[in-house]
Amino acid sequence: MKQDQPKARMSARQYVDPRADLNKLHKSPYTTQAKVARMLWGVVQATIFRMSFHNWYRFRRFLLLMFGAKIDPTARIRRTVRIEIPWNLSVGPESSVGDNAILYCLGPVTIGSRVMISQNAHLCAGSHDYTHRAMPLLRPPIIIEDDAWIAADAFVGPAVRVGEGAILGSRGCTMSDLEPWSIYSGNPAIFIKPRPRFEQTREATAS
Repeated sequence: MKQDQPKARMSARQYVDPRADLNKLHKSPYTTQAKVARMLWGVVQATIFRMSFHNWYRFRRFLLLMFGAKIDPTARIRRTVRIEIPWNLSVGPESSVGDNAILYCLGPVTIGSRVMISQNAHLCAGSHDYTHRAMPLLRPPIIIEDDAWIAADAFVGPAVRVGEGAILGSRGCTMSDLEPWSIYSGNPAIFIKPRPRFEQTREATAS
């Protein structure tokens, strides 16, 4: 049976190459208004967001929407999640972010549909340009595609795309893209084995 040709994929590094326009990336995009909003979000996050009841997902979504995040109504974000710059965050349908996870959204962080970000996972969309003495801040994006799983205590670095259905195992660390429907583990993360696609799983169960 002829398989469909794989779709062309753009890595997060291609999406925003930290060296493509260093002057733009080195320059802070934050106006006084944005700095005030960031301070206000810090207060909100440390108080009513953090102290909300554990299953008040709609309430926390409302707070995030007020600060410019794009959160699907079916997404679930726990009260102990730490989010930096929520207006750079997008979370798709039926995705969840577990307790004490860190979403460090200096650059855009895009989480697709049915994604699981487990407890204490860390998505870090920020780095420094080590080729300059002042090591100015860089803000490359992170993209987590549909049906992926970032397991407990795992770390995803800046300019990384986690492919559709990929798994980064517990305490794994990746600074490079993960291929779709593959399982990775370790620090640095290495390929362990393929992950069955859900269509294949359904066919095996039916037979």
